[in-house]
Amino acid sequence: MIHTVNPQEAGFSAQRLQNLSRLLQGYIDRSELAGLIALVGRRHQTAYLDTFGMQDMEAGKTMRLDTIFRIASMTKPITAVGAMQLFEQGHFNLNTPVKKFIPGFGDVPVFAGYGDNGEPVFAPLERDLTFRHLFTHTSGLSYGWNADDPVDRLYQEAQQHMEQEQVPPSMENIVNSLATLPLGFQPGSHWRYGYNIDVLGRLVEIISGEPLDTYFQKHIFDPLGMVDTGFFVPPEKEARLSALYGHESDLPQQLKRLEDHTPRQRPVTLWGGGGLVSTIADYARFAAMLANGGEINGVRLLAPKTVELFSLNHAPAEALPYGFVEHDLYHAGYGYSLGTRVLMDVSQTGLPGTEGEFGWDGAFSTYFWVDPWEELYGVLMLQHQPNAYYPIAQQFKQLTYQALMG
Repeated sequence: MIHTVNPQEAGFSAQRLQNLSRLLQGYIDRSELAGLIALVGRRHQTAYLDTFGMQDMEAGKTMRLDTIFRIASMTKPITAVGAMQLFEQGHFNLNTPVKKFIPGFGDVPVFAGYGDNGEPVFAPLERDLTFRHLFTHTSGLSYGWNADDPVDRLYQEAQQHMEQEQVPPSMENIVNSLATLPLGFQPGSHWRYGYNIDVLGRLVEIISGEPLDTYFQKHIFDPLGMVDTGFFVPPEKEARLSALYGHESDLPQQLKRLEDHTPRQRPVTLWGGGGLVSTIADYARFAAMLANGGEINGVRLLAPKTVELFSLNHAPAEALPYGFVEHDLYHAGYGYSLGTRVLMDVSQTGLPGTEGEFGWDGAFSTYFWVDPWEELYGVLMLQHQPNAYYPIAQQFKQLTYQALMG
C-alpha cells in the first residue's frame, strides 16, 4: 500500500497536478496507450499517484497499483547500485581495470577500420577497459544488433556458435565469450549501448560470490521491501502481469497486443542490463532511496557520497554528447553516469530540471528520474513497444516540475 499526502505538503500545487492527470488520461482516451501508472514523490512523501486505463484490454482488467511490469533496462540502475555497494567495500574504483576480475578483457582486439582490401582491421588495446567504461557504455562493447557492422557480425556468429554447441546461456559463459570478441572502439573514445551493465552484473557475481538474483534479493530487494521485483513472474502473480502492446505500423492509434516472453520460472540468463519485472510501489522505493541519499525508512543501501556520484557525468568528453542516433534530442543536455543518464545542461533539454538529475527508462516505455536537489523522484509504468514512440516520458517530467511550487 502506498500512502499519499496532500500535494501541498510536498510542495506541489494540487491544481497544477491536474494538468498531469489530463495529459496522461489523454493517451488513454485517444487509444494511444492501453494503461499506465504514474507516481511522484518528494521529501519522503508520495505527492501524486494515479492509474489510467487497462492492465489487459482483452481480459477486461483495469490498471491496478499492484500490476507487474517488465522494466527491461530499468534493471541497469539496480545493477549499478549493487555494484556500488561492492565499491563501498573497496573491491574496485571506477578506474580499476576489468581484467583484474575477468582476465580475458586484458588483451581483446579493437576494431580500427578497414584495410585496402575492404576487410576489417583490428588493433591492440591502447588503454585498459575499466569499470568506468562499463558504467558509462564507453567500453566498446556492443549488443550485436547491426548486421552491417563487422564487430556486431562477430557477436552474432558467437551467439550462433553457442546455440549450435548447446552451451548454457549463463552469464559466466556469455561474458567469457564476450571477452574473446573485438571491441567496437578504443575504450573511452565513443558511446555505444551494449552489454556493459550485463558484464557489470557478472562482476557483481564474481566479487560477491553470489548469483545476481540472490545478490539483488539479499542486498537490495529485501532491505527495501521490493516484494514483487525479480527475474520471473511466479504462477501466483501471473494474473497481475500487464499485457504488452504496440501498434500496427500504418495505424498508429490501433493498439496491437504483442507476444509475452516473460519467464515464469528462474531463467538461466540473469542479465544485469535487463530482464527484471517490478511494480510501481517497488520501483518507487528504489527511486526514493536514491533521492534520499541512499537511505529510506531507516534502511541504508549506499552512503550519501556514493549516491552523489550518480549526479556526476563519468563519460569521457570524447564520448559526448551521447545518444542512440545523430542529433539525439531525446537525450540532449545529458551525459552518462553510473548506469544512468545524468543532466549536465538544463538549457539543452528544452525542459525544466536540475543539473545532476539522473535516471533511465526501459524498452517497454517504463521511465524514472531522480532529482536529489529537489528531493524529488518520478516513476512512470506502462507497457508499450517501441520505447519513446510518444513523448510521454518528457511530458511527465515537464508537467511534474510545472506543479512544483517550493
